[in-house]
Amino acid sequence: MTNVTALLSAASAGDPKAAADLLPLVYDELRKLAAARMAAESPDHTLQPTALVHEAYVRLVGASAPATWNGRSHFFAAAAEAMRRVLIEAARRKSTRKRGERPLRTALDPEELSSPAADADQWLDLNDALTRFEAVDAAAAGLAKLRLFGGLSVEEAGEALGLSRASAFRLWTYARAWLSADLAEAPKDS
Repeated sequence: MTNVTALLSAASAGDPKAAADLLPLVYDELRKLAAARMAAESPDHTLQPTALVHEAYVRLVGASAPATWNGRSHFFAAAAEAMRRVLIEAARRKSTRKRGERPLRTALDPEELSSPAADADQWLDLNDALTRFEAVDAAAAGLAKLRLFGGLSVEEAGEALGLSRASAFRLWTYARAWLSADLAEAPKDS
């Protein structure tokens, strides 16, 4: 059992010292994930990669009922999901502040799915499409979330979900096609 895995187990059991000792060991990898997500954001975005890492980490290990992780890859998959939620919440706040509500739906080029949307409304559109997709195929939607919001490669996302490389690529191809069709068919407000 690696040091990170042991600390994850202890943090899952509620040991605050283990949670504190874990951060320096996983911080660089979490920061890389966050930086990859934030690099595609518009220049006026106020959330910084460091803030994204800290918010996601607090959600993972600072919860009143700590989660149980099945190793390093499961932890990073959970971190990617936590980062997705932080980004979506920030996009919703920004959209609400900007217009008081979200009256207009912006177009998201379906061919741009392999890179995250830079506009807050596009993040929301993509998140809505992923929510609909999750009802159709939870495994493919989970892989797409890790890929699109977590910044993981197809191989890394597949590994985090316990999939073979071939299965991960099959699911990613399916997810991308489904999301492309859903986003292209969604009605656009004028």
